[in-house]
Amino acid sequence: MSGSQKAEGPQLVLPTFGQGCLTDILPALADQGDNALPVELVNGPRVLLVLDGLGWEQLKQWSHVLPTLSTFEGDRITTVAPSTTAAALTSITTSLPPAQHGIIGYRMMVDDQVFNCLRWGSAERPDGRMTVPPRLIQPYEPFLGRPIPLVTKAEFQRTGFSEAHLRGGRLVGYRTPAVLVHEVARLAREGEPVIYAYYDGVDKVAHEYGLRSEYEAELRFVDRLVADVVEALPSGSQVIVTADHGQVDCGNELLPLHDDVLGLVRGLSGEARFRWLHCHPEDVEALVDAAVQYHGDKSWVRTRGQMVDEGWFGKGMTQEVEDRLGDVAILPFEPTGYEDPDDTGPFELIGRHGSLTAAEMFVPCLSATP
Repeated sequence: MSGSQKAEGPQLVLPTFGQGCLTDILPALADQGDNALPVELVNGPRVLLVLDGLGWEQLKQWSHVLPTLSTFEGDRITTVAPSTTAAALTSITTSLPPAQHGIIGYRMMVDDQVFNCLRWGSAERPDGRMTVPPRLIQPYEPFLGRPIPLVTKAEFQRTGFSEAHLRGGRLVGYRTPAVLVHEVARLAREGEPVIYAYYDGVDKVAHEYGLRSEYEAELRFVDRLVADVVEALPSGSQVIVTADHGQVDCGNELLPLHDDVLGLVRGLSGEARFRWLHCHPEDVEALVDAAVQYHGDKSWVRTRGQMVDEGWFGKGMTQEVEDRLGDVAILPFEPTGYEDPDDTGPFELIGRHGSLTAAEMFVPCLSATP
């Protein structure tokens, strides 16, 4: 394979499995094995609050609007590859890398169709819960097999993705952030040793508005939400705040793939900042060369084999999971992404993630006690 595929650019950030990664959180909270987290744990109720989309670099950049979170103790850890919600949340709840749990990205290949893991469906099968059973795609029991309470949005409770990454937990739905605070505090007062809580507002605002004034307003709200959680908890409790990934403001910089690249491609999957290219085996080297020639000034280009061998997705990948990947990936290190006409949603995304830049890969692991 040509050495030209190694594009110039910043150092990519690989997941640090076992040394401070999302996969290390629940084993530490459940007192199973060594604590690889940058926080000391207390013996009382432990609340894991996942703030979707609040990366470490964003937290530091906007610390002036985060007076509560800025007082928390802790440091950064890494998310997983790709730095995307479906893979990362499943790694939090299963304590496994994507190579093992099998939710290997946002849009992956299942039965020769591009399958959207968050919507749990494909263009051919919009609702895949019956035809693509979540337990077959992701066979491991989440939460170390423990029925811990899960405080999450009520509308998420019956989705295929929830079945894949939350099953076995006791779902406690909320429809407003005030109820999230109420339920977390109630469960802590009842003596639950570990409580999982999830809030998605930061990610939603970043996607729709970018990292601008609306995003700053959301961060101010989230900081008050965290303060309310801490204030409502009984003495002796602990809040651990983390996130599934960070963000990059891409504006309207969504680029088409060059015609010479598309001429070698038989399909696309992944997402704009981790775009998988599918090709015939004999075309891999030519596809790499073309991708580097036309996109290497803005992106890393790697083959599936390189990424698997270098442990991007963790160890223990089966052939079944590997088949869900593409053949070549283009990962921007500049604030941009690559188009796929079939990768659509209700609005054009401005804030994006998925690649292996520091802004996307580093997430907080912070702690406070009431």
